[in-house]
Amino acid sequence: METPGTHRGKLFIVEGIDGSGKSTQIDLLHKWLLSLGYSTFFSEWNSSPLVKRTTSRGKNKHLLTPLTFSLIHATDFADRTERNIIPPLQAGAAVLADRYIYTAFARDVARGVDPQWVRDIYSFSVKPTVGFYFRVPLDVALDRILVGRPELKWYEAGMDLGLSEDPYESFRIFQGRILEQYDRMVEEYDLQVIDGTLPIAEQQKQLRAIVEPHLDSLLRRPDDVITYSTKGGE
Repeated sequence: METPGTHRGKLFIVEGIDGSGKSTQIDLLHKWLLSLGYSTFFSEWNSSPLVKRTTSRGKNKHLLTPLTFSLIHATDFADRTERNIIPPLQAGAAVLADRYIYTAFARDVARGVDPQWVRDIYSFSVKPTVGFYFRVPLDVALDRILVGRPELKWYEAGMDLGLSEDPYESFRIFQGRILEQYDRMVEEYDLQVIDGTLPIAEQQKQLRAIVEPHLDSLLRRPDDVITYSTKGGE
């Protein structure tokens, strides 16, 4: 894993189970950095066009095993690292990522993939300047994500694992496994834990306080520069 000092820019990432509130917080942080005039780029998990068609086909036909799922996401991440993460870091910009390699470490292992094997696949990744982990109780996260949701996607619910015939029960078990993996990684990767049950404004205040000391040397954004983002999903 490359160290943060390898590049001029700074990499800030957020992690957490579904419903942890991390996406809301990284979006607010993104807007704050832009308002301060910093050149800021945003990347999201599973958003590379390189493997989009393959991923969609595999999901629709339920063809993805835990191993192929892991390899496809690693390919997606490698493409985004080369195109959307390293170049702006080399230029001295801030790069924000909604989910990073720790998502793979949590989800793939929860699906039964060997932990060291997954870590070795992502050994080329850039170490984040700061990695945030939004910790919330499982019941709180499930209430947030399931309220008003008509149905869960097959892989999202972990139905490929045979945990339960009920998609919602399968989702609960699967998310519980992922939560266990995240909690184990906090010390291993020095993740900054944010209490995801705090008010949104208080969480954002904590993020900004941790990020602010890293901003002095970042590239400033001319008024006519357009920021770029990549969007994706599970």
